[in-house]
Amino acid sequence: MEAHYPKYLLYGLIILGSWLLSSLLHFQFFHLSLSSSFAVPRRSATLVALPVALDAKFLPSPAVEADDRRWSAPSSSPLCEGRYVHMVNLPSRFNVLRDCVEGSPLFDNMWSWCAITVNGGLGPEIGPAGNSGDGETSIIPSTGWYSTDQYSLEVIFHNRMRRYECLTDDPAAATAVYVPYYPAIELHQHLCGFNTTMRDGPSSEFLRWLSSRPAWAAHGGRDHFMVAAKTTWMFRRQPGGNDEGCGNNFLGQPESGNMSVLTYESNVWARRDFAVPYPSYFHPSSAGEVAAWQARARAAPRPYLFAFAGARRPNGTLAIRDRVFDVCEAAARRGRCGILDCSHGLEGSITCRTAQKVASLFASARFCLQPRGDSFMRRSSIDSIMAGCIPVFFHRISTLKKQYLWHEPEPGRSNDDGDDDRQYYVLINSDDVLEGRVDIEKVLSRYTDEEVAAMREELIKMIPRFMYKDPRVRFEGDMKDAFDIAMDQVLERMRRIKNGEEVGWKDESDEEVANDS
Repeated sequence: MEAHYPKYLLYGLIILGSWLLSSLLHFQFFHLSLSSSFAVPRRSATLVALPVALDAKFLPSPAVEADDRRWSAPSSSPLCEGRYVHMVNLPSRFNVLRDCVEGSPLFDNMWSWCAITVNGGLGPEIGPAGNSGDGETSIIPSTGWYSTDQYSLEVIFHNRMRRYECLTDDPAAATAVYVPYYPAIELHQHLCGFNTTMRDGPSSEFLRWLSSRPAWAAHGGRDHFMVAAKTTWMFRRQPGGNDEGCGNNFLGQPESGNMSVLTYESNVWARRDFAVPYPSYFHPSSAGEVAAWQARARAAPRPYLFAFAGARRPNGTLAIRDRVFDVCEAAARRGRCGILDCSHGLEGSITCRTAQKVASLFASARFCLQPRGDSFMRRSSIDSIMAGCIPVFFHRISTLKKQYLWHEPEPGRSNDDGDDDRQYYVLINSDDVLEGRVDIEKVLSRYTDEEVAAMREELIKMIPRFMYKDPRVRFEGDMKDAFDIAMDQVLERMRRIKNGEEVGWKDESDEEVANDS
């Protein structure tokens, strides 16, 4: 037996080596299979559900064609100097969309939030151009347009960050720390009518966890940023409020007050967060698609003087909105106004969230009326930009100039420049309308064809700054979108914070807005 010991040892090593090789090949196959689920879909794919997987520290890089460049820049690339971002690895208990995995029956439930994870947060792709489903001709082209939910920016932004070229797993080496938590989606599950403990509890638990991390301690969270895809008002419920209200106090907490939070609308009287545009329905994958759409919007026939899409509020709680309805309905009988009435429950809501109807209406009008709704800023204002329809505001606080301080200025200009004489919107005082001193139709009728064309051109030039690119593919061409602009501003803010500057908030007090809201 002893004489054969070396031989049996050799046999044992061979068997062990075979097992290790088999295990290695099995692991490699599993890894490649997992990676393929995050691959960039080819253009023919119309419905792609991307798992959110917030508990995955680093997701596999998207697959690329052999002759394409990698998404990620080299770890020591000068392109990433001062632009490194660390993405927080969240425990799965904070993933509010953890059940939204491919094949789940939740995707067939119209009330499920899983629908907004489709196509990287863009929603279902809109089919080929032709008609809008009810005999109306649609202006929407066959590519680049999606049924995007207005509250999906948290998902869209997260998917863009997954493919950000300067991610690092070292928070100490990062200029900024991105927190991929979805506070708006979490809140929406118990938005109104629930007791305050239920509304505040989940986000409070999350903030306690986040602030306990070592990366937080370095700067007290001041180098952290996140997206909250609702208006600031929904996250600032006053402490001690009754259980019958809506919203929570997520942005009123000390921890969130240290972070830079991107919301759809900020409080211009006391800014504590930064407004970024609502997502529209247009998500191009190339500069060529953008140029083609701009040309189409520029050339679209516009038989209506003005248009409006929205719903009345019960019991006349928004008088300016009711007046806009009355004006538009009267003008519609004379072929002067196009209207989408969203007042009729679920049917009306679906009608006004149908991209074909909204885009076709707005592209057929010179002006689009934008009275305030639940808050001063509306997604409809962004849809108006995309369609080249000149927005008509009734409160100064609703204007793009007052809300979108990062995105509204033309490159090379700022809102503080005294020589910024661009004209691309109309502002009519709501009190003048309600008290009968101003007639909306007469005001808009005074603009000449040349003036309207010039205003529309300014608006069409703004489209890239207010759109969000398709997050699943490499964008072809050199063009910054709303995400790129937001990231530039966030990183600049973080660099100043880390340089020891006392970075405050823009326009802390705005007397002009306070006197004309």
